[in-house]
Amino acid sequence: MRRLPVIVGLLGGVLALGWAAQAEVVIEWVTVGDAANAPDTRYETPGYGGVTYVYRIAKCEVTNGQYIEFLNAVAATDANELYDAWFMPGQWGGIDRAGDPGSYSYGPKGGDTNWLNKPVNFVDFYSALRLANWMHNEQPTGDQGETTTEDGAYDMSLGENVVRKPGARVFLTSEDEWYKAAYYKGGGLDAGYWDYATQSDVLPTAEAPPGENMVNGSANYFDGENWVVGPPYYSNDVGAYTAKPSVSAYGTFDQSGNMCEWNEAVIEVNRGVRGGAWFGSWFYLPASYRGNGYPMDVCSTLGFRLASPPCNDGDADQDGDVDLRDFAQFQLCFSGDGAGDCECLDMDNDNDIDIGDFESFSVALDGPAE
Repeated sequence: MRRLPVIVGLLGGVLALGWAAQAEVVIEWVTVGDAANAPDTRYETPGYGGVTYVYRIAKCEVTNGQYIEFLNAVAATDANELYDAWFMPGQWGGIDRAGDPGSYSYGPKGGDTNWLNKPVNFVDFYSALRLANWMHNEQPTGDQGETTTEDGAYDMSLGENVVRKPGARVFLTSEDEWYKAAYYKGGGLDAGYWDYATQSDVLPTAEAPPGENMVNGSANYFDGENWVVGPPYYSNDVGAYTAKPSVSAYGTFDQSGNMCEWNEAVIEVNRGVRGGAWFGSWFYLPASYRGNGYPMDVCSTLGFRLASPPCNDGDADQDGDVDLRDFAQFQLCFSGDGAGDCECLDMDNDNDIDIGDFESFSVALDGPAE
């Protein structure tokens, strides 16, 4: 096994090469286990939520801040209209655009940084897939083309027939992946399902975060009389409902409320939508409600979240190789200075990046010493 001084010596080479230790957009993932669990057949047959594999799902919805980073990387011209110039800067949106075609730049609406941690809205289905492609392609900068937004996890040339490609590293959730993360109770293969994504069969309370209902949980939806958050934002910061019952069994936030979310399901000419939203009533929150939308539509109450394959130990950027880029991220996680994805670097699964992981990472980096 390599010794620590050898590993530390490599760090200088990584920094000298100028490689970024982490990408601009960092997704915090949770792992959804219990592979091959039974589907939920309470409302339809064969049901939803049965997933044969382990996967990771974003803890939170994609935010305005994350989408702004995406736009600034690939939308200087914006050939595919990833930015909705009518709605995003309007009353319900949170993103402004400045400049002219070829030199567009993007930021929070009105310069108000409070918009950055709100979920992005007015994103159509295809734009959500293009962001997934960009993440899959390791967040490059450049025109919207095959190496940035038009291929990767999805071949966008397929149009309405687009599907997830084998080997996708970041992708929009399938309906089953979304449903399981939201409603499955976990801890076994036939554990059953909750009605709400707050680990409850009783409607969560419509109240502002952090939430006070420690029995049924709390969520952001319209109770018929009052907005939970109110103007000018209406949606809450992602991850703001910190009371434990207000998250799913796997640790996801806002799958009941805040924003409805796209998924990959094909429903006639439409694509799947699940979850409730700040503008909608309780009717849209439970597992029994299955929505859909025309894939080119945008809406003030519709966003999305991403998913990815499970961790390969040591492969921080999930590119299939444990290399010096992963080591740069390891150094940040080890020192506590990095906000990046550290889950894949916790080699001994003790929820801490420590010297034991450092030694194991050295083996993954270049194999055991001869």
